[in-house]
Amino acid sequence: MAYTPSMTRLIQELSKLPGIGEKTAARLAFYVLRADRALADGLAAALVALKDQTRLCSVCNGLTESDPCPICGNGERSDESICVVEEPADLIAIERSKGFRGRYHVLQGALSPLDGVGPEDLKIGGLLARLRGDTVREVILATNPTVEGEATALYLAKLIKPLGVRVTRIAHGIPMGGDVEYADVVTLGRALDGRRDM
Repeated sequence: MAYTPSMTRLIQELSKLPGIGEKTAARLAFYVLRADRALADGLAAALVALKDQTRLCSVCNGLTESDPCPICGNGERSDESICVVEEPADLIAIERSKGFRGRYHVLQGALSPLDGVGPEDLKIGGLLARLRGDTVREVILATNPTVEGEATALYLAKLIKPLGVRVTRIAHGIPMGGDVEYADVVTLGRALDGRRDM
């Protein structure tokens, strides 16, 4: 089908987004075309505002429009623990759980030598600087349970332990609602290793 030049351009741009193929991009483009002008204007304004106003917090490297971010600026949160995550989306997921009331540090990635990502490419220096005072008692490593996430957690533990700060790792195991029989052997092994008293 022959698209108009502006439709082709929108489809090409939407196709650059992760998980959006050409067919999905075309469906989205047709939807925007059929919708009110207000949808296109609002979408365009939201994209420009995102790029113009969103930046990384100078303390935790999380996403923010003010510096420091609302979490780092919240005096009611505990300064004694820092939860280390790979990406801002991980911070948001942990915040949604409402189970952590400390501070965060976002690495902006994970160690991946095959992809050329080394320690110098992550926000590790800022984390170590935050641990130099006597305030932080525990660092919770909440990197993903992937090869890269595990390597990153091990690397950080080796750097942090000599500083006299307790280093813990989030538990991994069977998710709520999951069946034991369908869990893989690594997940089952971790669930057994991370068992606790009831």
